[in-house]
Amino acid sequence: MEAEQRQQRPDDEPGTGVVTAFGRQLKLLRVRAGMDRAEFGKRVGYSADTVASIEQGRRIPQARFVERADEVLGAGGLLTALKEEVGRAQYPAFFRDMARLESEAVTLHVYGALAIPGLLQTEDYARAVFTMRRPLLDEETVEQRVGARLARQEIFSRRPLPTLSFVIEESVLRRPGGGWPVLQGQLEQILLFGQRRNVEIQIMLTDVQEHCGLAGPFTLIENRDGRRMAYLEVQRTSRLYTERAEVRDAEEQYGILRAQALTPRESLAFVEGLLGER
Repeated sequence: MEAEQRQQRPDDEPGTGVVTAFGRQLKLLRVRAGMDRAEFGKRVGYSADTVASIEQGRRIPQARFVERADEVLGAGGLLTALKEEVGRAQYPAFFRDMARLESEAVTLHVYGALAIPGLLQTEDYARAVFTMRRPLLDEETVEQRVGARLARQEIFSRRPLPTLSFVIEESVLRRPGGGWPVLQGQLEQILLFGQRRNVEIQIMLTDVQEHCGLAGPFTLIENRDGRRMAYLEVQRTSRLYTERAEVRDAEEQYGILRAQALTPRESLAFVEGLLGER
């Protein structure tokens, strides 16, 4: 309950905070330009209903909408100045700071014990994850969260290339969330990501006798300044560790996890084997 309340703080969700401020600013600029919603929507490539939802703070606009609206309305940067803050509102409150740190990371190490890590998820798999969540999310929020999750994958092609590694539990790869076709597409995407030069994916087999990660999933982050952090998330609550002693413990744990898991080459072969079981 506490996590859900934290997620609904006034500056966190559609209908409040920066999202509402953007909507009001958009409407003022549109009215000043002498355009109704239908005409404006046609010029920016969105329906009048979508424009209304954004102006009323019920929908978080995508970056391309913000940029196009600023251009069409001759706003001179008044709308694009809010783009970064509005973009962060796509994420649930507990993940917002992590999304920023992740986008700036030079090194990222992820241990995935419950689901395929978000950075590796396909659109269908991500949609299945958000659809299965309880309490239920409305359809618009599901699509918003899916879009935000996919946008995070820009990190894979960012320059300079960051170093990314993942240790994933075998049980996660066998859980057909959303059905076998969804899982099949997800396994195929893991193979594609695993072939990138800056990405290493390792599988932790279920029958291993030594396993140091039973306390749950976590992520290690290093930023451009060399600062190292550890991020833990469970049940829609999160914690970011920055004290060196705490981060060092997580780093030691991740190093042992990698030693206990299959090698990257063995892991990709294992995923190929899972695909061949159907």
